[in-house]
Amino acid sequence: MAITAALVKELRDSTGAGMMDAKKALTETNGDMEAAVDWLRTKGLAKAAKKSGRTAAEGLVAVVVEGGKGVAVEVNSETDFVAKNGEFQEMVAGIAKAALNVDDVDGLNAADLGGKSVADTLTDKIATIGENMTLRRMAKIEGETVVSYVHNAAADGMGKIGVLVAMTGGDEAFGKQVAMHIAAVNPAALSEADMDPAVVEKEKQVQMDIARESGKPEQVIEKMIVGRMKKFVAESTLLNQQFVVNPDLTVEAAAKEAGATVTGFIRVEVGEGIEVEKEDFAAEVAKAAQG
Repeated sequence: MAITAALVKELRDSTGAGMMDAKKALTETNGDMEAAVDWLRTKGLAKAAKKSGRTAAEGLVAVVVEGGKGVAVEVNSETDFVAKNGEFQEMVAGIAKAALNVDDVDGLNAADLGGKSVADTLTDKIATIGENMTLRRMAKIEGETVVSYVHNAAADGMGKIGVLVAMTGGDEAFGKQVAMHIAAVNPAALSEADMDPAVVEKEKQVQMDIARESGKPEQVIEKMIVGRMKKFVAESTLLNQQFVVNPDLTVEAAAKEAGATVTGFIRVEVGEGIEVEKEDFAAEVAKAAQG
C-alpha cells in the first residue's frame, strides 16, 4: 500500500509522533493505521494513542426518557446545516419517541410516525430537503432511574453527544453529573467485568511489547504488566475513573456518597466510527477547475 502524505499526517495528528517515525510505522505495518499506532506505542514513540474514530458525518443524536426507560437515536445528514434545520430536528424528535416502543433499528424503520413509517418519512425528507439522511442506530437502557444529558444541544433533547445513565438510589442531579462525566471522558465500559476481553488482551500484548523493549527480565516484566493493566482498566471503566466533578473520588465512590449505584450507561456521538473518504486537496481543486 502506498504511504501517502495524508496518511502520515493522520497518524501524526492522532499520536503526536514525529513525521519520520509515523512514516516508518506505516511502512512497517503496510499502511494499517491501527497497527501503526500499536507499533509506535511499542517503540515508545506515540505521545497519545487516540484511537477514537474521526467524527466526520453530521446529524443529531436525540435522547428520550420515559419512566425507567431511556433511548438514544442517531440520525445522520450530509451537512451540519441540515442538522440545524427545524424540520429535520422535528423529525428526529419524533423518531426518538417512536424508538421507546421498539427493540431495534429494523423495528424503528417500520414504526408509525404520523401515519407513515419512519423509513418512508426519511425518504420524503430526503426529497424535500435535498440531502441524504440515514437512521444509523438506536440504543436502549432501563433502570430504577434513567437520567439523560445532551452535549452541544442543538434543540431540546438532541445534539452531538447523547448520554443515558441508569441507576438505583441517588437523585437526578447526581445522575446528570455522571452523564456529563460520561460525555466528557467516554469510558469504554461500566466495570472491568463489562470490558471486551479482546480489547483487554490486545492492550496487554502492547504493554508487554513496550516492556520487553526496555530489556528487563521476564519476571520483572510480568510484575510491570500487572500494574499497567490495573491502570488501563481504571482509566477505561466508568466506576473506576476519577470523577470529573470531584477528582479525589472515583465515580463508584462518589455514587456511594450520593446513595446511588450506577447500573449502566449509553453514550452515542454523532458520526462516531464513520470513516468519510477524504479527497486530496490538490486533486479536489483540480477537479473543481475542470468543472
